[in-house]
Amino acid sequence: MSLTGTYLRTVDDKQRLAIPKKLKEGLTSETDYTVYLAPETDRALTLYSGSEFERRASLLVDLAAQRAEVRNYQRLYYSQAEQIEIDGQGRIRLPERLIEFAGIEQEVVLLGVHNRVEIWDRVRWDDFLEGHREDFDKMSSAALG
Repeated sequence: MSLTGTYLRTVDDKQRLAIPKKLKEGLTSETDYTVYLAPETDRALTLYSGSEFERRASLLVDLAAQRAEVRNYQRLYYSQAEQIEIDGQGRIRLPERLIEFAGIEQEVVLLGVHNRVEIWDRVRWDDFLEGHREDFDKMSSAALG
């Protein structure tokens, strides 16, 4: 099932973020609430299910053997990524280093992006959306051929 939708949320004073039920169900199973939180391009954060995080890791292993740039990316990426649990109330705790990386203040936007959930500072997302909205047709042609 593809993850979709846009959800506005607030990070509380304990750095916890409520994950919408629809997204939580797409990332976890009935018995395993483990997810992976990692840095993403454009200074966003990404939540992956365990299986999706492992799939991504497998792709990187093959590329890292051939290119120093990929090995350096792996060092930066995995040193910031973290395995976390979604608690009984559907929340995760954002580590301070990732809050700083993404420039998160208090309001965030969660995006379902097929196989992952992206977490953006709301102001940064609004800026991204405004800057790319006009290019949607061109991006669609590039993505779909």
